[in-house]
Amino acid sequence: MIDGTRLWIERAVIGLNLCPFARAPFQHGRVRLRVSQARDAEGVLDDLCGELQSLHAADPLECETTLLIVPHTLADFLDFNDFLDQADAAIEVLKLEGEIQVASFHPDFCFADSAADDVANCTNRSPWPILHLLRESSIERAVDAGADTDDIYRRNVDTLHRLGWPGWKALWQSEGKGE
Repeated sequence: MIDGTRLWIERAVIGLNLCPFARAPFQHGRVRLRVSQARDAEGVLDDLCGELQSLHAADPLECETTLLIVPHTLADFLDFNDFLDQADAAIEVLKLEGEIQVASFHPDFCFADSAADDVANCTNRSPWPILHLLRESSIERAVDAGADTDDIYRRNVDTLHRLGWPGWKALWQSEGKGE
């Protein structure tokens, strides 16, 4: 799961430049990848709380962000989406508001206003459900450097529409070259 997630980061997130802030932390080894062994939402919440605390305690120069991979539960996108309320509540309980936020990726991600088969949904699709723990300071630095998050979203949708399903599927074939 770690290798598959690394491949997704390399080919989609960085390769398609879906997140312009991902390259540097990934290349410098400051992205922690953890696999939750939880079999239910309660277990995922426990793992999430542990990772939130670990990220908060870590030196940002050593660990800037964490991806908590959740392969054994929350396979249903709507259940996963509902779980995000619990993730936000955990941040509040741990008094990490304004310090860490959780972004989400899911194999069946679908924007509220799009069809399930719209390739643009792939901007937030991952091999497994993933909770991405981000330091707010990292986001602030990116915004201060001129990043326009609305523009990133629009550019990502345009990128995926230009790529289309054949191009998206080619990313995952041997060597990522569509062979």
